[in-house]
Amino acid sequence: MPEAAYRRLLPDLEASNLRVGETLFRRSGRLQHAYFPTTSIVTLSYAVEEDGAMAKAWPVGREGVVGISLFLGSPRRDNRADVQISGVAFRLPTSALLAEFKRAGAFQHLLLRYVFALVTQASQLGVCSHYHPIEQRFCRFLSLLFDRVRADHVAITQARIAELLGVRRVSISNAAAHLHATGVIEYRRGNIQLVSRARLEARACPCAAIIRRAFASVTK
Repeated sequence: MPEAAYRRLLPDLEASNLRVGETLFRRSGRLQHAYFPTTSIVTLSYAVEEDGAMAKAWPVGREGVVGISLFLGSPRRDNRADVQISGVAFRLPTSALLAEFKRAGAFQHLLLRYVFALVTQASQLGVCSHYHPIEQRFCRFLSLLFDRVRADHVAITQARIAELLGVRRVSISNAAAHLHATGVIEYRRGNIQLVSRARLEARACPCAAIIRRAFASVTK
């Protein structure tokens, strides 16, 4: 981002420590802030039933922003955002985000390229859930997760992973046990330690590389 645009946003950026399980916003009402995670990960959930039942879609980390409806013309939200991994995020008031976006400069272009990457990710995950085995999908999930936290360790339960992937917990337990046995990860009580990035990437489905390229292109 050009220095001038960054300096215009800087006075309104506020660093926030997000805690796992914290809800940034719920359905209904108007958005007050956009969030830019740095070391945290936030999961978006969307309604799947008229009774309000929600399904988790995907996690947002350092590659993106939570609150895209703000600059896409729909400040009222129809989803929910929950903190999946504790850490830091910068939040930006709606007014500051829209003021810079409406300048139609580099900040606007960056956000719109990010939306295109999200569309690519959503399309690829739809294909992935129908055609790739659970272990490959689990490895794809871990690969992108470690990208976003920029670490070799992450605290997340098998139940949460199963919910995000839309599969049974026992399926994730079996996959985690196999990856542990083959020297890819170590797993203990909700903590995953990456042992071999090369082995993890070799076992992940091709969707991991496709999604990674989509987000890498945002800043090019």
